[in-house]
Amino acid sequence: MKAPLLHQLASRLASPAAFRAPFCGSWKFPLAVFAALLFPALAGAGPGSSAAGSLASDPEPTGSGAAATLPAPGPHTTIERNGVLTTSEGLTLRLNADLGSVHIATLEAGAAPVVRYLVRIETDARAPLAKSLLDSYALKTKNTSSGVDISGLLPAQATRTRGAGAQFWVHFDVTVPAGYHVDVKTGAGDIDAEDIGGAAQLVTLGGNIVASRIGAHENHKENDGRAEAILRTEGGHIQVREVTGDLTAFTAGGHILAGDVSGDASLRSGGGHIRAGKIGGRAELETEGGNVTVNHAGSFVNVRTGGGQIDFGEVHGSVRAQTAGGGIRIMYVSGPMNVESNGGSICLTRVASAVQAATTDGTITAWINPDSSPDAGPDTSSNLRSPSGKDATVRLSGASQLASRNGDVVVFVPRNLAVTIEAVVASGDVHRIIADPAMHLAVQPAEDHSAGAVRAVATLNGGGAPLRLKTTAGSIRLQFLDSQVALREALIRDQLARLNEELGDAPQSATQAKFDVPSGNEADSHPLARMPETPELPQIPQIRGDWLDTMMDALQVAVTGGLREDPKDFQKRLTRSPRPSYPTLAQTAGIQGLVKLQVRVTKDGHVEVVKVLEGEPVLADAAVSAVKQWQARPGSVNGRPVEVTSTVTFNFQLP
Repeated sequence: MKAPLLHQLASRLASPAAFRAPFCGSWKFPLAVFAALLFPALAGAGPGSSAAGSLASDPEPTGSGAAATLPAPGPHTTIERNGVLTTSEGLTLRLNADLGSVHIATLEAGAAPVVRYLVRIETDARAPLAKSLLDSYALKTKNTSSGVDISGLLPAQATRTRGAGAQFWVHFDVTVPAGYHVDVKTGAGDIDAEDIGGAAQLVTLGGNIVASRIGAHENHKENDGRAEAILRTEGGHIQVREVTGDLTAFTAGGHILAGDVSGDASLRSGGGHIRAGKIGGRAELETEGGNVTVNHAGSFVNVRTGGGQIDFGEVHGSVRAQTAGGGIRIMYVSGPMNVESNGGSICLTRVASAVQAATTDGTITAWINPDSSPDAGPDTSSNLRSPSGKDATVRLSGASQLASRNGDVVVFVPRNLAVTIEAVVASGDVHRIIADPAMHLAVQPAEDHSAGAVRAVATLNGGGAPLRLKTTAGSIRLQFLDSQVALREALIRDQLARLNEELGDAPQSATQAKFDVPSGNEADSHPLARMPETPELPQIPQIRGDWLDTMMDALQVAVTGGLREDPKDFQKRLTRSPRPSYPTLAQTAGIQGLVKLQVRVTKDGHVEVVKVLEGEPVLADAAVSAVKQWQARPGSVNGRPVEVTSTVTFNFQLP
């Protein structure tokens, strides 16, 4: 006997391959689950329930209190109902079922406009009850002025008989004209739709939704702004290959994979990943915890995730992105950008307009490279010269700020950028601001006159919109674009490879955009990979840590020669760390207080003192002597040992 669907569904969604393919064949559903929703008083869930959740009649009381035994199901009995209804192009199929999987196909080109349907109903109830139940299945079809209506309801008597432990399998197979609209609602079951020429509304309370092309016949967008495609499931995954018009998709916990959307897209998940190939209009993307990946967007993009990573390819518009903990990586944005992470790193490989970026603990790395003309493309690093052969001055469109509380801020700018730079380290010294000498940074007092703050300013090419760089405990590094060309190229290629991998199951039409990677004075075209034609639900890979932090570690090593680490994390790296002795002289003189040292772990595991940041000399000497005896594990990036820099603090207190 086939395993009940409830058990199958739980097992499949718990497995890594849960998002690979929809269930095949008819939708199988324990009647108990459906009956429990409609008739709670009859759904006696308790120790006597079977694993399938099938509904049995009330068990007779037993003296021992033992659970009642459900009758064994019999062989499956099946009936089919089919028919053809004459219709006209451009009308609507409305299908409503309390349960059942649904497959929508379209007529071949040139065929007379009709709606064909085949409904298969199956049960494992024993004869003669099986025939009675199947004959009682309420299937209604009718022509209306707006199209064709089809409805299916389970027999109500099934919940009132001793055969109520039976299970039902229902499947709808419907073929509609090429220009038809489709409105499908099922209480439980997968929805699989081939090309739909008109608008589509596909809703299920417990299955996956797979759609090929929607709105492909012609532009069916209504004057009232109704979305071209509305896809909604309370627990399954959603995949749509192509939408001509707007797309609204919601799942309470599954993943969303969208291909080519010509209009606006509103994609929301209660916790799954969201991946989109191409969105032509405005994009609103939200998930409570999954990752968000977008290859190409043609307008404003607003993204929020409760903790996942955000990964963008190319956005011809403005961006607002927020994550509660993951990293953010964006290849190119033509308009203003506002990105925020509550702890992850941020990497922006091409900033063409004003930018606001903030993170609490991660590193921010940005290549500032404004467009030299309104028609400039994703990468114009080799087109920043005027007809006279001299560099054409470029400018940011507005004030920009990059701020990290505990991480570093690393910024690359073109030599012909007209900008006013302000770099501020809230807690540190002038050595925490490192810049190319040609920028002529001038150290000035902090505007708020706060103790320990360091401020440096520079005016490049006569000045322009302000670029403010801020960190509390990290460092600031300013370099020209041409100082790390190979590094930037490597990051872009890595991003392209990642987009190819993550959108590997996206429709081909959504990933044909190109992003130019500069190589010297040339631009090598790197088209994204061609995707499979079969609309098969993809397998979402397990997240392998914070890939952006790994990439940022490699970047930090390339720029600074080592890693910076939080003092708490640094303590975990130590393998030998004797404490300093309190100097007798200091005790006699009543000297006490904090000593703060900047230290470095070498590649061979020794600990060196870089400098004394704070403390009385007599106490600092004791701390330095102790640290020189320490040993620790060096850092590792891509399997190679690297140096790690951090700070350690000692508190000398008199008894």
